[in-house]
Amino acid sequence: MSSSRQYHELPPAQERATLLTLAAVQFTHILDFMIMMPLGAQLMRAFQITPAQFTQLVACYGLAAAVSGFIGGFVMDRFDRKNALLTLYAGFGLSTFACGLAPTHHALMLARLAAGAFGGLAGSIVTAMVGDFIPPHRRGRAMSWVSAAFPVASVLGVPLGLVLAGHYGWHAPFFLLAGCAAANFVLGSAVLPHLRTAIEDHDPARQMREILAHPIHRRAFALGTIVVMAGGVLIPFIAPSFVANVGLNETVQLPFCYAAGGLATMFTLPLVGWLSDRMDRYQLLIYLSIGAVAVVLVLVRMGVSSVVFASVMMALFMVFMSGRFTPTMTMVTNAVEARYRGGFMSVIAALQQAANGVANVFAGLFVTTSAAGQLVGLPLLGWISAGFFVLTVLCAAELRAAAPHVSQPGHPPTAVPVEAAA
Repeated sequence: MSSSRQYHELPPAQERATLLTLAAVQFTHILDFMIMMPLGAQLMRAFQITPAQFTQLVACYGLAAAVSGFIGGFVMDRFDRKNALLTLYAGFGLSTFACGLAPTHHALMLARLAAGAFGGLAGSIVTAMVGDFIPPHRRGRAMSWVSAAFPVASVLGVPLGLVLAGHYGWHAPFFLLAGCAAANFVLGSAVLPHLRTAIEDHDPARQMREILAHPIHRRAFALGTIVVMAGGVLIPFIAPSFVANVGLNETVQLPFCYAAGGLATMFTLPLVGWLSDRMDRYQLLIYLSIGAVAVVLVLVRMGVSSVVFASVMMALFMVFMSGRFTPTMTMVTNAVEARYRGGFMSVIAALQQAANGVANVFAGLFVTTSAAGQLVGLPLLGWISAGFFVLTVLCAAELRAAAPHVSQPGHPPTAVPVEAAA
């Protein structure tokens, strides 16, 4: 099966504005997930919960997103992308505001469930829209633009959230996120184009059967699912371990580490996107995975260290971990035709969120707190993460063998693009 045979051509200025808006939406979605990690130490103290309970608090977001994503896979291709995205994003903003108001651990968990249900599905629409208006030969670089939400969240969002949390309590970062979501909603209403993607005579059950039954789709699902699990078993404990094991303080040094990592990723992601459109994406994934394994095996064994060394390790971790997603998700997006894209990406998002949630809970089974307050069990998680890196490469090899075009550097398509709706 070829990659998308049809895309909606936009004028260059509108294309850039749309990509930036989608990146802004993705920024809040990524930050909403990321902010839970560095707040882990505060939340465990505030609610007097264990590391395992904290991972459940993190995982509920992903599990709710998984359920909503699977349901969305049945119906997403029957709606206008812009209207669907804005509706879901409004629910995400309100749910995030509710997180800031949560008085108890269980209330916060309910609010996180709602935020995950709305935010996860909105994120899948963002990815689908990139495939809707970007031709295959430029899709890798476009994916890196949207993926830039990760380093921006690290450079600006997480440190600012930690500073606010340090001065005003853990509630403050969620209020910040809700304000950003409100601003993005207004921006999206004005900037995002209406794309003629809705399928006439859409049969949800038939559409889902066709999406799930196609052998290339199944390989893409496997790849899109496994790629998140290498980070899912480690990321919830990075910030708590930097405080408990490495000896960093939460007010200055930990935000500095996140800022350093995000800044490094901000410079490397465009390079990874450029490479993804000019070399075999499978080979690029191999190189990035090798680097990620080496960094992870050092990171999980860190003891008391300087903030400089900790920042370098955080930067390398973010660069390799986030860099893997550009070639991987470009391969996944290129594996589906335009008529299936909305439902397909919803299913992918559901699988990724479920896998991430399962990985978070699974990781909590191996990590405990010692009498001295340190986190124990991280080296074993490092080897488990390395195993998922290897499995990701094997799944990518399977997809490339079944559909070689998904990995090959793109060339300008010969098909005539369709026009976007006014």
